[in-house]
Amino acid sequence: MPKINPIHWKKLIKVFERGGWVLDRIEGDHLVYVKSGYVRPVIIPKAKEVQVFIIVNNLKTAKILREDYFKFLQN
Repeated sequence: MPKINPIHWKKLIKVFERGGWVLDRIEGDHLVYVKSGYVRPVIIPKAKEVQVFIIVNNLKTAKILREDYFKFLQN
């Protein structure tokens, strides 16, 4: 399994959108994504390189598997 590396926020939002998450609102330089059936939103900062710990925490919140992350990233 490849290592998760920091990526640009525009690539990261595509991963969550492919997972069914929808942009709810923008608060400052953070994008807030929601999905029905989930209590917590996914927060993505507008950063050139979103740090790995933020990506991993958002994947846990979204219940997206590591394999699915890389699959969504390639599409």
